[in-house]
Amino acid sequence: MDFNFISGVFANPWDIIRSLIDITIVAWLFYRLLGVIKGTRAEQLLKGVIFLLVFSLLALLLKLEMVNWLIAKLWLAIAIALPIVFQPELRRFLEQLGSRSLFSARSSVIEEKYNLYREISNAAAILSRNRVGALIVLPRSSDIEEYLDSGIRLDALVSSAILINIFVPNTPLHDGAVIIQQGRIDRAGCFLPLSGNPMVDKELGTRHRAGLGISEVSDAAAVIVSEETGNISLAVAGHLNRYLDEESLRQMLAGLFENHQPADLFKGVR
Repeated sequence: MDFNFISGVFANPWDIIRSLIDITIVAWLFYRLLGVIKGTRAEQLLKGVIFLLVFSLLALLLKLEMVNWLIAKLWLAIAIALPIVFQPELRRFLEQLGSRSLFSARSSVIEEKYNLYREISNAAAILSRNRVGALIVLPRSSDIEEYLDSGIRLDALVSSAILINIFVPNTPLHDGAVIIQQGRIDRAGCFLPLSGNPMVDKELGTRHRAGLGISEVSDAAAVIVSEETGNISLAVAGHLNRYLDEESLRQMLAGLFENHQPADLFKGVR
C-alpha cells in the first residue's frame, strides 16, 4: 500500500485544526473591527474602499491602462490616509481587545449602547419636568459633518448629568444642538438646518424645526424637549413623534439603532 498516496489524500488532523483556528481568529478580528466602525463615518469610507477595489479589478480585467495608472496612485494616497482617518476606530478596537475578554466583548458593547439610550432618555425626562428646552441629535449612517463645525467639540462621556448641565438656561452651549457620535458627546452648541415643510404645526418653535430639519437632510434622529410645554419628541425621517415619556423614548432609540427598524415605522404626528 502506498502510504504517501494515503497521506496526500487524507490531511493531517492537526493541520485541519490549525487551519480552523487560524480562520476563526482572523474572522473574529474582522467581526470585532466591523462592530467598532459600524454606524460611524469610517463605515462609509470602508464602503468607498470596497467600491474602489471592485472597480480596480474590473479595470485590470479590461486592461484599461490609464485607469489602472490612476487607481494605482489613488491606492497609494489611501494607504497613507487610512491610518489617519481610521485612527479613532483603531484606538477603540485596540482598547476593546485589551480590556474585554473574547466571550464578554459583544455583551458589553450591547450593554453600553442600552446604557447610552437610558442616559439620554433620563436626561430628557428630567429636562421635561423642569421645562428646560433641549435638542440632542444621534446620527446614523449619513454624514452630517458640515453641521458639526458650528459647534464646540467636547468629546465627553454621555451621561444624563452632563446633558442636563449643557442645556441649563443662560449657559454658553444651551442654545444649540448636542451631537452624540460613537457613544460620546461629540459637539454641543451646533446650529442645524430648519425644516422648510409648510405642513409643520405653527405652534412648534425653532428647536422642533431644527430637529425636523436635520432628520429631513439625513437619517439622523433628533430628541427634542419643548421649553414651553415640556413635551418630549423624536424626529425621524422628517416626522415628529410627540408626547413621549422616558420609557417610550428609550424603546424607540433602541429600535432605531439596535434593531435597525426602518424609519417608516416611526412616522408620527408632524
